[in-house]
Amino acid sequence: MVQGFSSKIVEAARAYSFQDLLLLPGLSKVEPSEVNLASAASRRIGLNIPFISSPMDTVTESEMAIALARLGALGVIHRNCSAEEELDMVKRVKRSESFIIRDVVTIGPERTVGEAYEAMERNAINGLPVVDNGKIVGIITGRDVRFADPGLPVAKAMSKSPVVAREPLDPVQAVDLMREHKIEKLPIVDADGKLTGLITYKDVHSREQFKSSTRDSEGRLVVGAAVSPFDIERAKELSKHADLLVLDVAHYHNARAIASTKEMVKKIEDVDVIFGNIGTKQAALDIASAFDNVGGFRVGMGGGSVCTTTELTKAGSPTAFATAQVADAVSELGLDSKVIADGGIRGAGDIALSLALGADAVMMGYVFAGCKESPGETTSVEGRMYKLHRGMGSASAREKRMALDRYSQPTKGIPEGTEAWVPYKGEVASVVGELTAALMAAMGYAGAASLQELKETAVIALTTGGSHTRPSDMVFRFS
Repeated sequence: MVQGFSSKIVEAARAYSFQDLLLLPGLSKVEPSEVNLASAASRRIGLNIPFISSPMDTVTESEMAIALARLGALGVIHRNCSAEEELDMVKRVKRSESFIIRDVVTIGPERTVGEAYEAMERNAINGLPVVDNGKIVGIITGRDVRFADPGLPVAKAMSKSPVVAREPLDPVQAVDLMREHKIEKLPIVDADGKLTGLITYKDVHSREQFKSSTRDSEGRLVVGAAVSPFDIERAKELSKHADLLVLDVAHYHNARAIASTKEMVKKIEDVDVIFGNIGTKQAALDIASAFDNVGGFRVGMGGGSVCTTTELTKAGSPTAFATAQVADAVSELGLDSKVIADGGIRGAGDIALSLALGADAVMMGYVFAGCKESPGETTSVEGRMYKLHRGMGSASAREKRMALDRYSQPTKGIPEGTEAWVPYKGEVASVVGELTAALMAAMGYAGAASLQELKETAVIALTTGGSHTRPSDMVFRFS
């Protein structure tokens, strides 16, 4: 029997958004400073702070991903570029810090000083081991190339007979050796003198400075990468270097997307995959039945500050509602998959609500778009600094787009996003510090000492007279 049209209204689900809800205060036995914010981005990727930056081209490139991983959070590199450019950004994060760098950028002794300089600039590093037939024969640094003829062979400008070390080696031993010889780079070689890795003083010092950073088993910073379910070759290459892949589709609950992902997971490395975006419990159930070991779900549709999908189409799922829906599915199935709330999160209150409704982490674009580390364009308006933030369905993003399928452009003739100038906020460390302090305060009000406790004990109330818009500190939005 076909459902009656009037019953569609009477029995309609109530899709509450953040401004419709409040986190009620509860009996607190913990001070905000004692709250533990540890969580996870996926089944195997832990976080010390439950924040993830959105894979948008005005939000997350390597600089943002490095900064967030150092703080204990996670950055997901956008895919609005060539596969080679995205892979290069991922590699830059992985090379940025490690006790022993395995993917070492090297140069041959016959190459020129100018080529060495270009390699250092391209990879944002300040020195290169000089390797001949696999064996290290010297080191060339930024200081060496700055004062040498660009056409000079590297062999003439490098420091010869470099100090090297063999494994096993711990950080204390490495630092002692570098201090003894007054060097900042320590090549690691095997018994045959072949280069197997590199230790830098900067990396060892950074591990001490950022003790809560998000790192892999080799001590490298963790990074995610956005992929299309239809771009299998890109996913194959990225899976060799990124710690997790984030499927980047506006509406993932789609038969073609699911079928293509089945082919993808057969060909990629063993990394966690985040499925999304989705907005309903049924979507999560269908995905869980189609795939083993789902790393996580990215949930929320149409709620972003620069997303106009719901405004244009009346199709969407507010992030608060979508989070609760998908968290219910994960709980009922007993999955270890994580839930990432994505879209419309403007501050710690929205973060606290998301976590209370079952999210393990939140993904934010607007919050991070105004930071120094975001790649967005900067401008000055009446003496104040602003950065450009645009939705990935906006006209300009679609014009640049290398991977056209997130918003199915060529079948959709309208942009589903807009652009805005958002206030410049300074370094992301300051923004994260303010958010974590406010989130810990919110959890203190709710009486929760951990995120799991917040999920289990938080009480949510409905507000009255809620509006689906709220004041914005954007200068202006434009299509």
